[in-house]
Amino acid sequence: MDRTGRIVVITGASGGIGRASAIAFARQGDVVALLARGEAGLAGAAREVEAAGGKAWTLGVDVADAEAVGAAAERIESELGPIDIWVNVAFTSVFSPFSEMRPDEFKRVTEVSYLGYVYGTMAALKHMRTRNRGVIVHVGSALAYRGIPLQSAYCGSKHAIQGFNESLRCELLHDASGIHTTMVQMPAVNTPQFSWVLSKLPRQAQPVPPIYQPEVAAKAVVYAADHPKRREYWVGGSTMGTLIANALVPGLLDRYLAKSGFKSQQTPDPKKPDQPANLWEPADADRDFGTHGIFDSRSSTRSMQLWASQHHGAVSATVAGFFAAAITGVILSRGAQR
Repeated sequence: MDRTGRIVVITGASGGIGRASAIAFARQGDVVALLARGEAGLAGAAREVEAAGGKAWTLGVDVADAEAVGAAAERIESELGPIDIWVNVAFTSVFSPFSEMRPDEFKRVTEVSYLGYVYGTMAALKHMRTRNRGVIVHVGSALAYRGIPLQSAYCGSKHAIQGFNESLRCELLHDASGIHTTMVQMPAVNTPQFSWVLSKLPRQAQPVPPIYQPEVAAKAVVYAADHPKRREYWVGGSTMGTLIANALVPGLLDRYLAKSGFKSQQTPDPKKPDQPANLWEPADADRDFGTHGIFDSRSSTRSMQLWASQHHGAVSATVAGFFAAAITGVILSRGAQR
């Protein structure tokens, strides 16, 4: 395959944020290596990448298998060319009170949702270090800072990724490396996960509103890849509000989530008895779930907070200007009174 753009690798690329990000990179003419387990989902994602103007390359990989992830990177380097950008997205979860989770379920979520990021980063760095260039983007969540009920394994994984990314970033800075790592903290996103994640809840699982479309998240991922010197980006006003509240009044937030967190993560509808569970096997092996979940009518297509996160200079200048004008007004007013 001829290289017509950057070589971008995306894990968890068969649906949701991973798939939307693949399409967004494709619109820039990039070559996108799509890694996931589900054959039908990968095939659908590949078609959309090609239709968007990019080049698609697919491989079925379980990111919990370090050797398989490393082998995938070797094949990409050999068949496509040097990896420019590696995006860690793949995850799984279990909607359940912690008291009802089995050890093997918790372990599996951790292996996919945390160690999958570690293995992907190891594989990417092995090749990027030889060239001293490259970008690694970790798709995170507001839950990397703030745990919520019913998602203990997932929240634990996101917290772990946050610490891992900070540690790696410090090491790269120490080495004056040309490789950059950054993290994008996401809000609730309308992805297919709510139709295929293992759920022990009585009612249909849902993202905690406000909900954003995957394309909003994808814009943030592409921007982060293009501007990786920033340590992290926040997407959605809810992400900003959650992180600020958790920093200032974490105990109060504990009590609030204890009261609201169970209901807000479920719709009034009962869970479908035949709902698949992708914890051990891919739910999209024979059926392509697409990019979006089942909450299109309730999801936003834009985020002002994302713009603000990408334009800190302009926001800071505006805020500084506002306060300068306010202070000047006070001084002039006092002068006039004298």
